[in-house]
Amino acid sequence: MLDRRRLLVAGTGLLSLAATGALARPPAKSAPPLLSPGLINIRDFGAKGDGATIDSPAIDRAIAAASARGGGTVYFPAGTYASYTIHLKSSVTLYLDRGAVLLAASVPLEGTTSGGYDMAEPQDPAIEPFQDYGHNHWKNSLIYGEGLHDIAILGDGLIWGKGLSRGHKTDKDLPQAELPGVGNKAIALKNCHNVQLRDFSILKGGHFALLATGVDNMTIDNLVVDTDRDGFDIDCCRNVHVSNCTVNSPHDDGICPKSSFALGYARTTENVTIANCYVTGSYEVGSVIDGTFRLFDEKNGAWRLGRIKCGTESNGGFKNIAISNCIFEKCWGLALETMDGAILEDIAVSNVTMRGLVSAPIFLRLGRRMRGPKDVPIGTLKRVTIDNVTCTSNSPFPMILAGVDGHSVEDVRISNVFFDQPGGGDAAMAALLPPDNEDKYPDPNMFGPLPATGLFARHARNVELSHVEVTVRAPDARPAVWLKDVDGFDATFVKFPSGAPNFAFDGVRGFRTFGSRNVPDKTIDSIDKGGF
Repeated sequence: MLDRRRLLVAGTGLLSLAATGALARPPAKSAPPLLSPGLINIRDFGAKGDGATIDSPAIDRAIAAASARGGGTVYFPAGTYASYTIHLKSSVTLYLDRGAVLLAASVPLEGTTSGGYDMAEPQDPAIEPFQDYGHNHWKNSLIYGEGLHDIAILGDGLIWGKGLSRGHKTDKDLPQAELPGVGNKAIALKNCHNVQLRDFSILKGGHFALLATGVDNMTIDNLVVDTDRDGFDIDCCRNVHVSNCTVNSPHDDGICPKSSFALGYARTTENVTIANCYVTGSYEVGSVIDGTFRLFDEKNGAWRLGRIKCGTESNGGFKNIAISNCIFEKCWGLALETMDGAILEDIAVSNVTMRGLVSAPIFLRLGRRMRGPKDVPIGTLKRVTIDNVTCTSNSPFPMILAGVDGHSVEDVRISNVFFDQPGGGDAAMAALLPPDNEDKYPDPNMFGPLPATGLFARHARNVELSHVEVTVRAPDARPAVWLKDVDGFDATFVKFPSGAPNFAFDGVRGFRTFGSRNVPDKTIDSIDKGGF
């Protein structure tokens, strides 16, 4: 028997601190179905749970038995169940009890003809180039479901993707997922609806701990994910609620709504809430689950991403998304991106704390990458509110609002925020004119160093700052706000560092500031160059 709270996994340093209370978590909302007369125990179908026997055939038999009687709960008692691909069915719940570990088994040796994960779907040359390889494939996963309804994975157990690939290329220049028997996702769902994922943990989820594509009415609640690359990829999904989750993903993004072309058509990701979540990118994988929180050694190449991001895949767009009561620690900041011709609109962000950031706190990018079908027009990014945010950053990057020439980021309200920046920028940085890089991959460093401490805005319209304070911990020669090709900008009740300009202008129209203690009231109809 193996209790995940007291787990010592060789080679990972997963030593439970349950005895000290260091792993205290909210109680499971999915009560163990031990009194259910219809419970199906995987051990009754031949599962050994010894960590060596491949138990996926037995698990599949249990799932098939539950499905044959119209649905039910497939129960994993305490033990370690080494498995390859497990095939979900409609109206079936998997329940991982406390002490149950679903272990992604090691990949068979290259050249063997049996064993391993399901092969990835054949490539569709019509859509394959429109997104990264992993987004087009679901079958090569530990847990896989397609075209299903009313499914759930519940319980206090652990999914350990020890044998999963991180999706990197081999020396043969092929994604590892293309090789026979290799899997690269912990959970992959395609075209499903009515899905619940609650209470369990994922350690080392491969390329994606969760890839959900075309999934509607999905609840993700109270998960702890400590993983190699992406945490949750929520792609082309509707009516999704993510809450009370912890995601440590030092090598990639934590919670990531996307809208790719992987379904063969553009589908909007919409009606999504992300609430009460903690994302980070600076801890050794496994050390959040075991409670030791060991900082990642930067010499090992961690990007320290760990953030919440909409994009980069953005063919279908994003609508009606609310992000609230979330914590970013030692990672990149919030990113909202549309690069491939999609809309991104009606986004509300509120009550967010950010500490120890290593990149821009806020990054809004409307770009011209256009990876998708021909003749799709450039997208739009508009109606975004960001309210009640506090950020302590270790990065020189300010907030960034960036469109492209002729296509502005529009209707952005930033209010009640406090940004504590490191400062240290000199006069040379203040004089920079960064390139537009319209089709470059969107990340805050895509423009190079930036000539602002608080906000860099280019190709924007109808922007408002209200009750915004920017401080610097070292003197900085850069202006607090740098505006280029901005039409309509209001700043009210703002406070900026002394000893540097408040604003720098380059082609600004309809500018107004008032009500601030140390920033003079001004109204400027149009200005080509200048500042104050």
